[in-house]
Amino acid sequence: MHVPDVSVVVIVYNDAERLTAAVQSVLDQTLRGVEVVIVDDYSQDGSYAVAQGLEAAHPGRVRAFRLPENSGGCGAPRNHGIRQATGTYVMFLDSDDVLERNACRNMLAAAERTGSDLVSGMCVRVHLDDRWHRTTEWYPWIYSRTRTLESITEYPDLLVYDTLSTNKCYRRAFLLEQGLEFPVGIHYEDLLFSAQAYVAARRITLIPNHVYFWNVVEKASSKSISNRRHEIANFVHRMEIHRRVDELLAANGHTALKTAKDTKFLKHDLVLHLRDLPLLSDAYRREFARLANGYLAGIDPAAYENVNHLQAICAYLLGKEDWDNLLPAADAMANKGRLSSPLAERDGRVYWCAEHLDDAEGRRILDVTDQGFHTTPVSALRLGNRLTSYADDGRGTITLSGAVVNPLGRIAPGAGLKASLEFRARRQIGVRSFSFPVATVRHAGDSIEWTATADIGSTVRPLGIIDAVWDVRLKLTAGRDRITTRVSVGGVDLENAARLRVRPRLTRLVSDRFAPEMTRKGNLSYVLTAQGAAAVRTRTLIDSAMHGRTAGVVKRSLRRALKARRNLGSGEQKVKVYHEVFSKLPVRKGTVVFESHMGKQYSDSPKAIYEELVRQGAPFEAIWSYAGARPTGFPPEATLVKRWSWPYLRALARAEYWVDNQGFPLALAKRPGTTYIQTWHGSALKRMGFHEPRTKAQGKEGQARFQAAVDRFDHFLIRSEHDARTLAKAFRLRDEVLLRTGYPRNDALVAAQREEAQSGERVRGPLATELDIDPDKRVLLYAPTFRAGADGAVEGFEFPFDVEEFADRLGDRFTLLVRTHYLNSVSLPPSVAGRVIDVSRYHDITPLLALADALITDYSSVMFDYAVLDRPMLFFAYDYERYATDIRGTYFDLKEKAPGPVVATADELLQALAAFDEADAKYAEARQRFLTEFGEYDRGDAARQIVAKFFTRSGK
Repeated sequence: MHVPDVSVVVIVYNDAERLTAAVQSVLDQTLRGVEVVIVDDYSQDGSYAVAQGLEAAHPGRVRAFRLPENSGGCGAPRNHGIRQATGTYVMFLDSDDVLERNACRNMLAAAERTGSDLVSGMCVRVHLDDRWHRTTEWYPWIYSRTRTLESITEYPDLLVYDTLSTNKCYRRAFLLEQGLEFPVGIHYEDLLFSAQAYVAARRITLIPNHVYFWNVVEKASSKSISNRRHEIANFVHRMEIHRRVDELLAANGHTALKTAKDTKFLKHDLVLHLRDLPLLSDAYRREFARLANGYLAGIDPAAYENVNHLQAICAYLLGKEDWDNLLPAADAMANKGRLSSPLAERDGRVYWCAEHLDDAEGRRILDVTDQGFHTTPVSALRLGNRLTSYADDGRGTITLSGAVVNPLGRIAPGAGLKASLEFRARRQIGVRSFSFPVATVRHAGDSIEWTATADIGSTVRPLGIIDAVWDVRLKLTAGRDRITTRVSVGGVDLENAARLRVRPRLTRLVSDRFAPEMTRKGNLSYVLTAQGAAAVRTRTLIDSAMHGRTAGVVKRSLRRALKARRNLGSGEQKVKVYHEVFSKLPVRKGTVVFESHMGKQYSDSPKAIYEELVRQGAPFEAIWSYAGARPTGFPPEATLVKRWSWPYLRALARAEYWVDNQGFPLALAKRPGTTYIQTWHGSALKRMGFHEPRTKAQGKEGQARFQAAVDRFDHFLIRSEHDARTLAKAFRLRDEVLLRTGYPRNDALVAAQREEAQSGERVRGPLATELDIDPDKRVLLYAPTFRAGADGAVEGFEFPFDVEEFADRLGDRFTLLVRTHYLNSVSLPPSVAGRVIDVSRYHDITPLLALADALITDYSSVMFDYAVLDRPMLFFAYDYERYATDIRGTYFDLKEKAPGPVVATADELLQALAAFDEADAKYAEARQRFLTEFGEYDRGDAARQIVAKFFTRSGK
């Protein structure tokens, strides 16, 4: 008898319609030695008849079985499938999913090559509710490459995150020897079965191939077991499975795995249920808390250190059964970025709530100072806006009341208030929104309360079919701040709310009512429905037609048209139009496109050149590029274009000059009639360009693209021969491209140093007044560079020293300015106000350098600029070994050339600052040597040289 290579167990329950597609995905496998074992869990809809039909149509390849009664889960039919399978390997498939065509071949090859008991591949979720059937890979980092594990302890992420049983291939003998079966009579059986298989396997192989397509239908009328989280039994089963997995890990001595699993429980399992809590009854919440807290008592405390602030806060407040503070936190977790609590400030720290601060653990977990809610502009916060009452007249008018969170009283009592309520179509076709004035809006302690009446029936005119869902937003003006918030339903019951009469612009025969509903994230929306007999009949006909063959043709045509429309604005299409259309237009003489740090700022040497052009009254037209939604800080007299917009591409194609400090888009070729002046943005400590191993590893094609990008530079500004030896060589620039002018941004620093040397006095200027700096204190500027992980991703900024300790020990002598790299941000505790000031919002660092009496940095190129001022520098190189020895490497040893103390610990930093004057005198000669080597061309006239050479021609 021939033994199949792989037996695929397909389980089915009341899914006759989709069973055939699932089985066909197995029959179509490129591996021929595959059998299908269908196990019907006593379906009532004809699924078993379909299974028998498939068995008859494919004798020898398909076998069908039926359980004598319904088991209520996936465990029993899968276990029966294992017993009936005859293949060397076993896989599992649900009747509503499909296998990737090469899944069996790829997994069998990996198993036989490595001798593994278990092979796992990548699962892909297919979102059938999405018009485009959007797909998402399931934990793709786990499957980034092929790897073979001798033990699950080598890679805890696999056990913790990939708990599916269906994207795996098991050696059948292994399952039988270990007695591995799915638990029966309990949901979430995959979690336990996968954990048992991982722990028992003598070898596990992971492959980076798609193997399983998991079809997801979020809006299904009958929710899957894992999506029925509003049922308390669902949570009971989840807790029981987790306890069994914990017992398994404990029995095998896997304590490290337990900590990782507990972290995932807090980040994922608990969060799934917490998100629903604001929408459920008090009785459910009490029972949920009882079950959850019993389990949370056994969680490893270290797990709390590995979750984000809201996840930890929710778990803590759940333990306290503090619903008043937990429900807003759960709402914030469901709506990423939303601030739903008024917060509390105690002893210079900011907390999620005022309760539980007498508990040391509570103070630690509830501390949200680092989130920066107290310093972020109010208009940039996503404030929670909870519905407090809802009423309707049964026809078309509603009256809503709500409360917008006012964190820490940031919206002052004296701020003028006005608001409007906006109804906005989610799919914006035709008329996009309708607004209603808010009749009452007032300050109410830690919230802003509002009430509005809206005649929706007479005012809101949807199209009728395409714009079926309408969201509700409150637009609030508080003084100068403009705030837009979604309206969350909160605890308001919409079950008995009337369906409002509405007049679609097409016809009432399509839809005639607006039904208030709560979105998956708990926000208020209105959905077009049909209630009248005529509308119901028409809707039924339309729905039927929308699923017919003709409708399919129309839909496909519409999708192609929409895709073509989207492609018109795609990057690929824009690059094509840039080269084939815009670049054929004549160059506009005197036009200059300026850009600083890819449009993020109005700063640096491009700013200095621009302002010198303005000062001299040179004939030119300035165009500045900006990135983001709103340009801030740019000169009002200049033309502004958004980066990568059509006007931006047209401006670049027709400009006589490009001036920037980082790089215009690599895909855009520079025309022969355009002169590119690359000012760059700092001398190099770290290796750059072709000196970087990562650039060398790109291969010929990647290196060629990079070379083409830097070959666009007609002129490259340098500050010293160090730049010629490093940056110029790294970018493979010819010597004639180099302009030995120094940096225009440093002209102001040279002038400040000369004025100080001549007068003997240091003039701090208007910035010191703006920052309210005590004239009797010295000013320190802390300006570190960013850090990146092994994958090149920028890491978030964290203080390497205690700023509160700095303020307490040295705040009477110094004011510390903190200026992070533009890729980072910082949040300071209120306790250091006035003593430590965040100046990261100042894009142009030059005035900050001029203001500072000393600089604290690490490896930032700002050290080379500050050297012009001949003032003290301290280098806080707490991670020097990591930074100096990573894959990029450095051009020189900072410890050998640093013109100031290099310290490695916070205590050493504070000690060095305490001996400020001594260090100033000690390193005076080292500062001069440093400036001579790295800033020899910074003479204070760089901007004038550039203007004279290119724009007024007086320098030629």
